[in-house]
Amino acid sequence: MINNQISNEGKLQHLITTEGISKELITKIFNLAESFLKVGKRDVKKVPLLRGKTVCNLFFENSTRTRTTFEIAAKRLSADVLNLDIPTSSQSKGEALIDTINNLIAMSTDIFVIRHPEAGIPNYIANNVDESVHIINAGDGNNAHPTQGLLDAFTIRKYKKDFSQLKVAIVGDIKHSRVARSEIHALSTLGTSEIRLVGPEIFMPDDISQDKFQTYNDMKAGISDVDVVMMLRIQKERMQKDIIPSEKKYYEAFGLTTEILKHAKKDAIVMHPGPMNRGVEIQSEVADSSQSVILAQVTFGIAIRMAVMTLLVDKNI
Repeated sequence: MINNQISNEGKLQHLITTEGISKELITKIFNLAESFLKVGKRDVKKVPLLRGKTVCNLFFENSTRTRTTFEIAAKRLSADVLNLDIPTSSQSKGEALIDTINNLIAMSTDIFVIRHPEAGIPNYIANNVDESVHIINAGDGNNAHPTQGLLDAFTIRKYKKDFSQLKVAIVGDIKHSRVARSEIHALSTLGTSEIRLVGPEIFMPDDISQDKFQTYNDMKAGISDVDVVMMLRIQKERMQKDIIPSEKKYYEAFGLTTEILKHAKKDAIVMHPGPMNRGVEIQSEVADSSQSVILAQVTFGIAIRMAVMTLLVDKNI
């Protein structure tokens, strides 16, 4: 049960999921992130908002973009950053996770950024730490990836402004995607006009309220006249076995190519949370096109993560 993500005073205490976060709080995160984008353009890319604080990146799964952008975000806020090497830590000797956390808290760690293959672990930790410690979920199983969901929604706002008039297509392996879940909750809260989930029936989720989206099993129909096309990779590491005939046949049916993209609006933007598999879910010509905002997502991710960490620590904002 997520019972302490928001404090009694209505402030952000932890960030475990986008589900249940108010439109007002999401907007506050976005507006703060907007100011942090300017920091990234300075010669000296630092502000002192987290000076004297310690942020620990605790990743039990491999990561490039998420871990790196969290580290950059914390350092731009002037925090001290600890990247725990899991294979050489006491975890490899059988130490219980909560004991590892408590030992790091004893070293005055203020924020933990946690990625774990098991759903619910960040929430479990959040429910077992003192209120002076803050937990950010950097991805747990196929459950949630809230900062990715927020940065994607922030990217959409940067390019499309008004959510109430938008049609957004999320394409691919939604069933096994924590990003898709966080995205659906965030976009729904922000009042997105239409959210479409596009992919083979076997990739459609069965644990999200269907009043939040429409489903399509045909690529052309699914992205017809949409403003945003968000592509997802096939999450093979979260499947018990391969459930598609072949990557070639999948690409033929649901790959985003220049020809298929013509069915979306002419000014539609193309997104991908990464890592991309070119030739499996997206054509290189599309990924590198003027409609692609994939690299902008990475840039905006630093600002969003700066905003989240700031709101966790500074209760006066």
